Amino acid sequence: MNPVTSNPEIAREPAGSATTEQARWLHAYRQMVSIRLFEEQVNELYTRALMPGLAHLYSGEEAVAVGICEALRVDDYITSTHRGHGHCLAKGASPDRMFAELLGKEAGYCRGKGGSMHIADPATGNLGANAIVGGSLGIATGAAFAAKNLGNGRVAVCFFGEGALGQGSLYEVMNLAQLWKLPVIYVCENNQYNEYTHFQETTAGTILGRAHAFGIETDMVDGQDVRAVNKIATGLIKRARSGAGPAFLQCDTYRYSGHHIGDINREYYRSKQEEQIWKSDRDPIKVLGSWLIEQRHSDAVSLEQIWSQVREEMESAVKFAIDAPYPSVEEVDQHVYA
Repeated sequence: MNPVTSNPEIAREPAGSATTEQARWLHAYRQMVSIRLFEEQVNELYTRALMPGLAHLYSGEEAVAVGICEALRVDDYITSTHRGHGHCLAKGASPDRMFAELLGKEAGYCRGKGGSMHIADPATGNLGANAIVGGSLGIATGAAFAAKNLGNGRVAVCFFGEGALGQGSLYEVMNLAQLWKLPVIYVCENNQYNEYTHFQETTAGTILGRAHAFGIETDMVDGQDVRAVNKIATGLIKRARSGAGPAFLQCDTYRYSGHHIGDINREYYRSKQEEQIWKSDRDPIKVLGSWLIEQRHSDAVSLEQIWSQVREEMESAVKFAIDAPYPSVEEVDQHVYA
């Protein structure tokens, strides 16, 4: 995982930066595998009735979180969504504490009181996931406002799905961000579906056209290619850090599972054939793995070893969470602000 520090004087290099291209992309590969296997364990915990509530899995979208967070400093900010496990892990969160949070345990990032959709880790710049669609737009923009006024050089990245394009708050914050030249990147993860409806049935015009209306710098990228995401994100983040203002990045991606973990029978709104095409031909981990082999940065055996190592780490993290104690009943009214 990315190094964790709350000291901004130490955190001056991109999270997870490496000295060689080989090490850099092997690290990115491992990060994506970690997210994929984390989500597999979440699904297992749910089916075993060990996890209260629902979760929204990030499987299939790993290249977006990893590609962008690898371009950030540890002290840069991110805000996340209800589908936020991947963002948290990519920014440096520890799987054992994340699993503990999902199981309502004291060792969790929010002492077990936030659950899947409210994980936050200020030490790694993660200002929190949010169960409300578009709920973190103002938080990320406010963080960018603070960063500019404090002159600390930090950038804020706001992850949100294409469903948030229907929220008026998006247009309010983009207007202010452009007027005040705030260092914020709005990252639209277009995974094709607003819950159970294809985005083309709910979204008039184009996605980027919305940001264009405010004169905001825009770009679009294949969200299944972590190298492409990282390249564009690096440029936009550098631009924002220099004082040139906000940017809007559309990442076209796909969620492999349903809207939430209980959404199993999905054929009434998307076909199994469509899912299989994305899983077989456009899987972000396969795309990077093939490139690593083609460039002789790795081989199939070494990549499989990464899967085996990470799988063991996730199993150990799950065991930690299951064995961890619950918070005491005496603190039921603590850390509650609304």
